[in-house]
Amino acid sequence: MKLGIVGLPNVGKSTLFNAITQAGAESANYPFCTIEPNVGIVDVPDERIDRLAEMYAPKKVTRAYIEFVDIAGLVKGASKGEGLGNKFLASIRECDAIVHVVRCFEDANITHVDGSVDPVRDIETINLELIFSDLEMIERKIDRTKKALKGDKSLAAELALYERVKEALEAGKLARSLEYTEDELALMKDVFLITMKPVIYAANVAEDDFSKGIENNEYVERVKAHAAAEHSEVMPVSAKIEEEIAQLEPEERGMFLEELNMSESGLDRLIKASYSLLGLISYLTAGEPEVRAWTIKRGTKAPQAAGKIHSDFERGFIRAEVVHYDDLMECGSMAAAKEKGLVRSEGKDYVMKDGDIVLFRFNV
Repeated sequence: MKLGIVGLPNVGKSTLFNAITQAGAESANYPFCTIEPNVGIVDVPDERIDRLAEMYAPKKVTRAYIEFVDIAGLVKGASKGEGLGNKFLASIRECDAIVHVVRCFEDANITHVDGSVDPVRDIETINLELIFSDLEMIERKIDRTKKALKGDKSLAAELALYERVKEALEAGKLARSLEYTEDELALMKDVFLITMKPVIYAANVAEDDFSKGIENNEYVERVKAHAAAEHSEVMPVSAKIEEEIAQLEPEERGMFLEELNMSESGLDRLIKASYSLLGLISYLTAGEPEVRAWTIKRGTKAPQAAGKIHSDFERGFIRAEVVHYDDLMECGSMAAAKEKGLVRSEGKDYVMKDGDIVLFRFNV
């Protein structure tokens, strides 16, 4: 999974990126201090992997991971190249989803590019630049499709789709706000529109807000109302708190979170929200050579899940031997799970479930 982090300058975007990835991106109180996109890779915390590693003592443990791409703060005119905007926008076209960091705190020491704090205005500023950038992309696609249409009349429906999307963008609507058929969604994937991507708004609040209660922050409430209208997620977070958590030893983090009445870090909440937003689950493989998590789309069938490991597994799929993680833990061993009949043999139509531990049988 690849998440692109966007936002205006000085909203806490790079501070949050540093905290969740510990990648050391430059963070300063002036625009464009982040010229090249910063990339950080974070393992997905999963206690199931830890328990399986204890059980099998494998030579290798491989977790699922998320790649975060932090681009410089966007400004008005980014789509026309202001502040190197085009270069930045190209960096997030191939991301699976966008984390849009919005400033929801007052601080006289941190300048705001527009002179005041107004999260909804900031969201609209960024969205407008993304729309302008997407308009360029869809116009190019329309031109190419029109040329191809002369020799292939079957492209008429495709052209109509792109023109419908262009019309929406020109009206200031995000591409994801339209309704699409499955076939249309498949076509839209090849256009790489940023406003097609699902969004999580990270409402960056002051440190004190977590002890006082987020519900008292009017900025967060305004972001929630805006997000609800476009069916996006909102996750309140304090970049400063995340920065402090990142500097603590693992055993100290739990105590620190407890003091703040927080059950988990912003990173853990962001990962869960991202999996939910993109409809992702993890299945597991376990043995002495390796314990590993594999990320797949919810609804994936066994042969396609096997193909995540190797294309030969999918091509020569025979069956999947499956036990659920919870059942294995309850039995204490694979042998005991087999004795109780909890290890099942599943065929090509089996739909994978989160927490399935699988051994694929195949023949090529």
